[in-house]
Amino acid sequence: MEILEGCLDGRGLKIAIAVSRFNEVVTKNLLEGAVSGLKRTAVSEGDITIAWAPGAFELPGIAARFAASGKFDAVIVLGAVIRGATAHFEYVSSAVNSGIAHLAREGKTPVIFGVLTTDTVEQAMDRAGLKCGNKGTDAAAAAVEMANLYKRLP
Repeated sequence: MEILEGCLDGRGLKIAIAVSRFNEVVTKNLLEGAVSGLKRTAVSEGDITIAWAPGAFELPGIAARFAASGKFDAVIVLGAVIRGATAHFEYVSSAVNSGIAHLAREGKTPVIFGVLTTDTVEQAMDRAGLKCGNKGTDAAAAAVEMANLYKRLP
C-alpha cells in the first residue's frame, strides 16, 4: 500500500494569494494570517505574490490567471461575503464557490478556498482571528501541504 501525503515544509514554494478588497476590515486580517502562516512554514516573503480584487466575485478570475501561469505551486483565495438584506449574498457566494471549485477540480495547481460566507460581520471577524482562529492561516497551511502533495502525485 502506498500512502501519499503533503508536508508543511514551504521552502522553495511559490504561493499566490488573491484577496478581496470588499470587506477589507475582515480580508486584511485573513491576508495577514495567510502571510504569517506561509512564513511559519518557511515560504520566503519574496515567493509570495498578492493580488487585490475589488470584490469576491472577481476572485475566481484572478485565481484562474495565477493557476494558468504555471509560476505558482499553490493559489490561496481569500475573501468575505457577508449576508445582507437582499439576495445579493446568495448570488455572489454561489458564483465564488462555483468558480473556485471549478479551478480546484482542474487539478493543475492547488487552489485553496479561504472565502468566508457569514451572516454577520462579527462572525467574519471571529473567523479572521478574533475567536475562531484565522482561516487565512488555515488556508496557508493547506496551500503548503497541497503543493507538496501535488509534487508527489502522478
